Amino acid sequence: MKDYQHMLFPYAYNILGTAEDAKDAIQDVLYNFLAAGKEGMEDPKNYLIRSVINQSINIKNKRKKLQLGDMWLPEPVDTEGADTNINLSEIVSYSLLILLEQLNAKERAVFILKEAFAYAHEEIAETLSITVEHSRKLLSRAKQKIDTVHAPVSAPAKEGITPAILEKFMHAIRSRDTKSLEGLLTEDIAFYADGGSAIKVFAKKCTGIQEVADLLIFVYHKYDTGLTFTLSEINHQPALLLYNGDKLIGCQVFGIDVESNKIFEISNMLDPEKLKLINNGGLA
Repeated sequence: MKDYQHMLFPYAYNILGTAEDAKDAIQDVLYNFLAAGKEGMEDPKNYLIRSVINQSINIKNKRKKLQLGDMWLPEPVDTEGADTNINLSEIVSYSLLILLEQLNAKERAVFILKEAFAYAHEEIAETLSITVEHSRKLLSRAKQKIDTVHAPVSAPAKEGITPAILEKFMHAIRSRDTKSLEGLLTEDIAFYADGGSAIKVFAKKCTGIQEVADLLIFVYHKYDTGLTFTLSEINHQPALLLYNGDKLIGCQVFGIDVESNKIFEISNMLDPEKLKLINNGGLA
């Protein structure tokens, strides 16, 4: 069953945006699969993939109602060097996960199956029990909503220049060098913060180069001067892990534009529940 769990995880996680919900969806599907005695069926792999995708859509529809009106960020996944049998290349980027929150669950599923798993529309239609034409319409609608054509593409964490950018970023903040910090940010930079129900964040969302630069310097010197910042890779993007002693208390994921080498997005995860996966050594 472990092999099935590893295979199914990227499908569920990319639709749901949280590892815990993904694991719940997979567990429910595998339980029903075993209880119905379907292990000997002709094509269990495709049956399980289809079941997990549809279960994930159902869970996402329920969760979406709870998330309305509040800042909600995806659960970060360590894609750097985790000891896992999960195909991490199938995990989508953090910036894309944020964009996908604009879609309804079925649009999101179609987009992910087409763009992340290279499904044909005929395969998507069969998986979701819809027509091929409906699949095409859902994909078109999804692309219009999230506008991936004009969205900046983030440099991968392994890009040689990203550590230098983040080093300059931290130096500018520590030295209160607003001008140098602004030189590292795009004009329309977006800052997001998610503390869940446990942590009250200073600002949940902030946009614009001057506003974000001022916020970063203020928050660091008021709350973060005693913390240790460690470079990492989250969902294939550069990130900083924030430690208070040995305790992980935050994760900042950066979108760095591949053309300008400037930061266009900072996602600050402070919710202890969504940091558990990194704290526990990644995916099992």
